[in-house]
Amino acid sequence: MNRERQIRMRQLQVIVIAWMLTGFIIAVYDHLVLFTNNSAGPSADYSFVVSLAINMGSGLIGALMGGSLLVFFVNVRYRDKPYGLTIIVVILAFIAVIAIIAALIALIAGPIATGNHFLPTLSRMMPRTLKSLIVWSMVVAITQLLLQVNSKFGQGIFLNVIKGKYNTPKPEEKMFMFLDLNSSTRIAEELGDEKYHALLKDFFSDITTPILENKGEIYQYVGDEVVIAWNYQDGTQNQHIIKCFYDMKLQIKKYEQKYLRKYGLVPTFKAGIHGGRVIAGEVGVIKRDITYSGNVLNTASRILSKCTELKAELIASDDVLSALGLLKEYIPRSLGSIRLRGREESIVLNALAPAC
Repeated sequence: MNRERQIRMRQLQVIVIAWMLTGFIIAVYDHLVLFTNNSAGPSADYSFVVSLAINMGSGLIGALMGGSLLVFFVNVRYRDKPYGLTIIVVILAFIAVIAIIAALIALIAGPIATGNHFLPTLSRMMPRTLKSLIVWSMVVAITQLLLQVNSKFGQGIFLNVIKGKYNTPKPEEKMFMFLDLNSSTRIAEELGDEKYHALLKDFFSDITTPILENKGEIYQYVGDEVVIAWNYQDGTQNQHIIKCFYDMKLQIKKYEQKYLRKYGLVPTFKAGIHGGRVIAGEVGVIKRDITYSGNVLNTASRILSKCTELKAELIASDDVLSALGLLKEYIPRSLGSIRLRGREESIVLNALAPAC
């Protein structure tokens, strides 16, 4: 199972738990309402256990069906659509499904269970059906909104914001890859602003899967640059941080004809890699975000700026290569000790290329 599917499976698991919990809350709420002064009390055949089983079972079935639809279809097929539009479409689709199910129950089960025909049975079901429509439409809308917000923040980041993990800044060991399109100024002039933006959107979308497969997290987009971060363990495991770069190249090669057809070119890119200790913390008041700060990011950015000058598509610091250990699939070429702009001390850099 690839990493992107693993992430979506975890999202589905959360939805299943949340929707079953919602079913439990609905059953308890209905039970308490039945024993208020404004209620005539429960009917003779009422059972809290049965009500609980029905509501939680509905939450489970709804999560497996509706949650799967959200996670594996809507947010994959329509992830480039406006957030509000996807929420509205999902709610309307859900209402249609509930209405169809209610109609089928009234048409088939009603006459068998009570002897009533379709319209009387549907009329009796209407109050409960309307309540289910209102409650579960809100649940579906909130679920879709949270999925979109989680996508906006990045996997795991939104949960960390909620938990307040980074309210107090914390030191972390991180690796960063600063990646930049080649000849971006010239391409922007040739394509024009709107078409260039479409190119960037396609490019960033296409390289997402290789990033996830190599356990990277997209830290931020800055113009035509993307900054990718790894924990040291994930970055060094199977040399993911280097493999990610060449997997992205293969991915763009795979879509070569699409880029030629739409833009008349195939984007190429370069990257600089560095790692070390950074401070992770939450910043902002109106718009909150989790940011990393420290010389590591500045150095990685400076390394990227050396790619064109040193005629290398991928440059990594000695610190990263030391952490990666013996390179079997890649050949390092020492560029010597170089002083980067903004640094007092020189740093040893290495160009990297595939072994074959």
